[in-house]
Amino acid sequence: MELLVRYLDRSNSFSSDVTQDLIKEESLRDDLRYYFMSPCEKYRTRRHIPWKMGVQILKIVMITTQLILFGLNNQLVVAYKEETTMALKNLFLKAYTGVDEDDYSVAVYTQHAVFDSLFYVLHQYSQLGRLSVGPISYAEDENGKFLPLTICKAYYKRGNQEPSDEAYDIDAHLETVCMSHDPRTANMWKTQNASFFDLDFYRLVDLKITFQLKGINLQTVRHRELPDCYLFHVTITFDNQCHSGKVKLFLDIDAESSTCKDWKISGRAQKNTHYLLMFDGFVILVCITSAVLCTRSIILAVRLLQRFSQFFQENFNHKVCAEDQSEFLNGWYVLVIISDLLAIIGSILKMEIQAK
Repeated sequence: MELLVRYLDRSNSFSSDVTQDLIKEESLRDDLRYYFMSPCEKYRTRRHIPWKMGVQILKIVMITTQLILFGLNNQLVVAYKEETTMALKNLFLKAYTGVDEDDYSVAVYTQHAVFDSLFYVLHQYSQLGRLSVGPISYAEDENGKFLPLTICKAYYKRGNQEPSDEAYDIDAHLETVCMSHDPRTANMWKTQNASFFDLDFYRLVDLKITFQLKGINLQTVRHRELPDCYLFHVTITFDNQCHSGKVKLFLDIDAESSTCKDWKISGRAQKNTHYLLMFDGFVILVCITSAVLCTRSIILAVRLLQRFSQFFQENFNHKVCAEDQSEFLNGWYVLVIISDLLAIIGSILKMEIQAK
């Protein structure tokens, strides 16, 4: 009798172990089947709300809105720089037609035209305050003095040429001579420095005029944005490198924006940045939530892979191949996490720009 009882107890224990193994196997099978379902299939199967998909849709909508708002804001900056460049070309380049030819603005072909264009720049610059219709003026240093306008000419150190005799004698080393003057008296340089403007065109390589101007982008007031102050580094180049009889004129501008030192805005045009900052903060929160959910999914996938590998090892004494293991790694989750990190960094930088 005792042997029968012991056998029955052993049989019941064996049956219980088999039942537990079947339950574990069925549970693993269900988890595997559920893992590889689409969000809609998961919802129909277990009625779990696809939070990750909802967060991704919300994130796409918010980041798109964020980019549109940021683009509209920067559109004003781009338009201001482009229109300022066009205004300065019309102010300082004689006979400028409003359309650049290839990469240069104006071309001159005679010595008289070169001097006319050169002295035209000086004359216009000395009368800037009476000519320009925009809020632009001469740049000043820390002591309140106007920064000078500078003219530099680069030419071959020594040269002699006779095209009719097919003979030349050129020293290819370049020499550069510069002079500067107060901007308000720039139109008097022609008489005060006549020797400087005695140009040997067969030796002249280029002539550059550089000066600095300051301006304010007032158009942003209508869009509830604080106007920025700009420092324009303007360079006008008379390019004679080809020595072909055609001198090309370039006008290049390097603009630096900064917060105005002393400003006051009254009325309804005051800037309300806190709403945009709150929106950017919410975007960061959504991106963090998205990254956390995707990281959690990757961790759960790794744990499921470990269970699957352990089951194969215990029941079939076989390791899961690398190809099957790669099926558990969803590359989209990795890309979403990377995009979330980039969106967070971009939002922080955007907040710093808006809160300046």
